[in-house]
Amino acid sequence: ALAAGALASFAMLAAAGTALWKARSLLHKEFFSYFLSPIAYAVLVVFLGVQGWLVAGTLDLLIASGPRGVEWPLQHWLSSPVFWLVVLAACPLLTMRTFAEEKASGTLEMLMTSPLSDWQVVLAKYAGCLRFYMVLWLPTVVYLPILAGVSFGWTGLSGTADLAPVFTTYLGLFLAGAMFLAMGVCVSSMVRDQLVAAQASLALGVVFLAGSFAANSMDGGTGYQLAYYLSVPLHFDRAFTRGVVDLRPVTLYATVALFSLFLTVRSLESRRYA
Repeated sequence: ALAAGALASFAMLAAAGTALWKARSLLHKEFFSYFLSPIAYAVLVVFLGVQGWLVAGTLDLLIASGPRGVEWPLQHWLSSPVFWLVVLAACPLLTMRTFAEEKASGTLEMLMTSPLSDWQVVLAKYAGCLRFYMVLWLPTVVYLPILAGVSFGWTGLSGTADLAPVFTTYLGLFLAGAMFLAMGVCVSSMVRDQLVAAQASLALGVVFLAGSFAANSMDGGTGYQLAYYLSVPLHFDRAFTRGVVDLRPVTLYATVALFSLFLTVRSLESRRYA
């Protein structure tokens, strides 16, 4: 069963890669258009500013002694509600323009009559968002020595580098972001107003954050398991930041992302019969 699933996943990735290669001009256009948008720069500045502030707070705890100290810097960094609110807010702001702007400007019909299939158009726009999302995280690479526990004499830090939690954390952030972005692209394909698209995407994303608050008030049982399964912050607190790749959240992220992209294609196809 695992071999069949792996083979199916490889086939889907190969098909998606082929589709993106044929639509590479649209992909590059979507990606570089973010660098012409003031909103994208605002998102980048706020995003990096908040991440720097959170990492600075984590560093203060790393060099502190006694009850203020912290043993797992990655868990402290990603446990802040501010962290997840910023990540969650960034994704709708990046996706709200993908199709809603095309509808508002009247260029969607021209785009859909291009020699690209609906899937190629959707994947190209989605991949452009995902690439810029990765750009948001690229400057945080400078935090890796601290988060990996590398020793610095002038700060008083001690320990040896453990790159496994760092790798799994960034992998989880990529997968979770891919899910949120796919949801945002789907919503953008269904509305004409960018602000409405951002608000609706944000509301959908809250569903995957609210579970952490519900799970904290439960002692266990089916309700706790469901809350954990839908809670992205808990996935990082219990698995990714500890160097563990839990297949349950990975399955959730992949399923929601693929289903959202499927609905996006169906939303575009429905315009032909309107």
